[in-house]
Amino acid sequence: MRNIGETLGGLWELGWLGVKTRFRLRGAYWRWRQETVFGCDPALRPSRRQRLRAILAYGRWVYRMKRLR
Repeated sequence: MRNIGETLGGLWELGWLGVKTRFRLRGAYWRWRQETVFGCDPALRPSRRQRLRAILAYGRWVYRMKRLR
């Protein structure tokens, strides 16, 4: 049950980040995040599934860190 709660919390945090950046997914912030996390060369990036898992793991991590405050 805890994992489901963390996943929902992570999705909330990712959604909130999207709202803060006005969902400009091709904007400077999102391009910077993608290059920082996954690298500049598209040929070397992980598969779409692996990227989605990493993004969700980041959302869960943010949720847990905010709960520690």
